[in-house]
Amino acid sequence: MPAVKTKYFGKIPYEPGSVIEFPAGLPAFEERRKFVLIQLPTTHPLLFLQSLDDPDVCFPVLRALAVDKQYRLRLAKEDLRRLDLPTSRQPRVGEDIECLAVVALRKDGATANLLAPVVINLRKMQAVQAVGEDSYSLQHPLRPLDKAGTCS
Repeated sequence: MPAVKTKYFGKIPYEPGSVIEFPAGLPAFEERRKFVLIQLPTTHPLLFLQSLDDPDVCFPVLRALAVDKQYRLRLAKEDLRRLDLPTSRQPRVGEDIECLAVVALRKDGATANLLAPVVINLRKMQAVQAVGEDSYSLQHPLRPLDKAGTCS
């Protein structure tokens, strides 16, 4: 089993089929195209999008539905094409795609980017950071975890 060398977690094994490819890279990180999601029991529901190309590049993320249970993403046709998804309908979160909100830590608390989530085609493991057509925030404030372990 391959392992990824990380700056924060040491070496972490991963399944070869779990590699997420960003054909165009991520904004400001265009050269980093292969990532894996690291899930640690001690940080649930927080996940880490770790670059396979650079051990220093790691983004804390949350599933968008953990941040907002009513989250709905409307992808532009261009993003649907980049993800190799049908343009005739919107994909289903959790079935066709996964939506991850990048988390930012600020002096006044943590926020999640719900406006431009990382969207992963779960069948092809291709991803883009897509700007949704809805009116979500780049800095959606995060609240403390509820008793069930999800963001409320």
